[in-house]
Amino acid sequence: MYILGINAYHGDAAAAIVRDGELIAAVEEERFNRVKHCAGFPTEAVRYCLKTAGVGIEEVQHIGISRDPSAHLHKKVLFAAKRAARGGGTGKGGRQEAGAGAGGRSQKGIADFGLRGADLGQTSDFGTNADEAHAVPGGGNGNGRGIFAQIKDRLGNAAKVRDLKGELAALLGVSKNSLKAEFHNIEHHRAHLASSFYVSPFERAALLSIDGFGDFVSTMWALGEGNSIKVLDHVEYPHSTGIVYTATTQFLGFPYYGDEGKIMGLAPYGRPRFIEQFRRIIRTESGGKFKLDLDYFRHHAEGVEMTWDQGSPVIGRIYSDAYAETFGPARELGTPLGDRERDIAASLQQRLEEVGFHVMNHLHEQTGLTDLGLSGGVAYNSVMNGKILLNTPFRRVFVQPAAGDSGTALGVCYEIYSRVAEAGWRKGVKQSVRLRAGGDDAAGELSDVSGRAASQTNSLRYVMETAYTGPEFTDAEIVAELEASKLQFETYTDEEVTKRAARDIANGLVVGWFQGRMEFGPRALGNRSIVVDPRRADMKDILNERIKKREPFRPFAPSILEERTGDYFEQSHPSPTMLMVYQVRPERRAEIPAVTHVDGSGRLQTVSREGNLRYYQLICDFSELTGVPVVLNTSFNENEPIVCTPRHAIDCFMKTRMDVLYIGNQAVRRKEEVMSHES
Repeated sequence: MYILGINAYHGDAAAAIVRDGELIAAVEEERFNRVKHCAGFPTEAVRYCLKTAGVGIEEVQHIGISRDPSAHLHKKVLFAAKRAARGGGTGKGGRQEAGAGAGGRSQKGIADFGLRGADLGQTSDFGTNADEAHAVPGGGNGNGRGIFAQIKDRLGNAAKVRDLKGELAALLGVSKNSLKAEFHNIEHHRAHLASSFYVSPFERAALLSIDGFGDFVSTMWALGEGNSIKVLDHVEYPHSTGIVYTATTQFLGFPYYGDEGKIMGLAPYGRPRFIEQFRRIIRTESGGKFKLDLDYFRHHAEGVEMTWDQGSPVIGRIYSDAYAETFGPARELGTPLGDRERDIAASLQQRLEEVGFHVMNHLHEQTGLTDLGLSGGVAYNSVMNGKILLNTPFRRVFVQPAAGDSGTALGVCYEIYSRVAEAGWRKGVKQSVRLRAGGDDAAGELSDVSGRAASQTNSLRYVMETAYTGPEFTDAEIVAELEASKLQFETYTDEEVTKRAARDIANGLVVGWFQGRMEFGPRALGNRSIVVDPRRADMKDILNERIKKREPFRPFAPSILEERTGDYFEQSHPSPTMLMVYQVRPERRAEIPAVTHVDGSGRLQTVSREGNLRYYQLICDFSELTGVPVVLNTSFNENEPIVCTPRHAIDCFMKTRMDVLYIGNQAVRRKEEVMSHES
């Protein structure tokens, strides 16, 4: 049974495919079209998934998308009616402005609900005529159209969003009738929750999805057990921790989609002197809930302009004038950062952690469990993640590598698989599913199951132990690209390639490292990485000057042998996806200054032999040379998506000042490095 999951018409469009419960491929569209955080429809990602699975779209039994227009529909309609009645939406741009269409024609509108596509009452996600849909207009009269016409538009848009079948067929160039799959709309946060549980190592776990908005909800928590997820509660629009973080990021002069991570890196340079102001902006309530002081925001009253065509998403100003009244004027993009900006960042980060731990502690009280599955865009806040074990009763945390919206494609697959397999069990249908045994069979081998065997939990357990689900290339394909580029290269054995690369790193060279399958999610985890020596304090400046050209306050990450984590960091819980920040032990900070942030922390990746043998061996070889089981790892790119193909890697190598490129078992050196290498 093949299941295709899709995240479309929002940032980080992606696709994933599962065969009989086993993940075959998952990838973001941006890696193919080279547009960061690409929105629109993930056509090339879908093509890759199908090719890797060895099937045509006609052979896929189930296809789903991480949006359900019918979810919380009565609340959406009620909100629209209340807003129209009070004359909301008088801000500029009360109507959506541009058309939508298949395959990436522009879509632009007003984000009345801070949601996606047709949730916003603007253009449908899947190719509707923009003239048929409107945001809630100013004055409450719909420019001559009544509230019932507005509601009719919303209901019509919701119905059109369901036509994923037609859109997919058109983009893949096949007949709509040839698609035999059953199509599914999976509520956004349920897809997040599924991605954090069904591929986790946990049989029972508390689950938390926390981000901006999706299907009228910003935060959802649940209990995962066996093959089911029971939602316990949620926080609805317009209240959202993600909205607070994005609004403040914009106010601090970082307007682009995905800039929130910069504020996380800036925060340690400041002190939280504005914490009381942020405690008023977002207040905690009983039952794990929280509420915003809506005077500080525009999204609920005026609407926020959004553009999400095949390019990078663009989001209009979310914060209101109340921000300037409280903090002073907004910082302009490109102007110097001062103590005020650093202190606002520090205060924002502290308040996010307070609210996050408030929700998590309540979730623990509800479930009594100590295993946590975490997802949603806020789950990319690795500083918060790294403090979970210190501030809550949870003892184990699972964050899959694409915890944000791209990972909902993965969650869609497993939510559908859980439902289909559960229905099969109820009917006594014999299926091939991946199990997690209740006894010693912890590996979860593929088994034929009919009914519920007493000795097994029958949970659908493919455990996502690594992020390596993207394209890979043979040495023959790599050599062909090198020869086409007229580059001189050396070829090494498997043993030689890691030893020589380790020596280059220890000698202070900047090494491009392109190996195996590409990572899923925003982090380079040793297959599409640039690797340098963490012992050199000047390596941050060297990387920024030669390649990265990013803000100097942003830290670089350490990759460490998993078994040595406790020797260098104050916590030792594994962090294989680089989504935890721990304090570096004080006595080790001078040893690895290039990966130690200003507050003594590091956003680490723990590397195991089982997870990535070649990268593990590279770090082992570096450790043998230097006595340090750590390398600095940053993504293989220059202000673009992480490289995907050998051509991308060669182009990046050529246009930057990298010293040597290890690509498969081949090494390409710059001419000056060839001379010094030979001498």
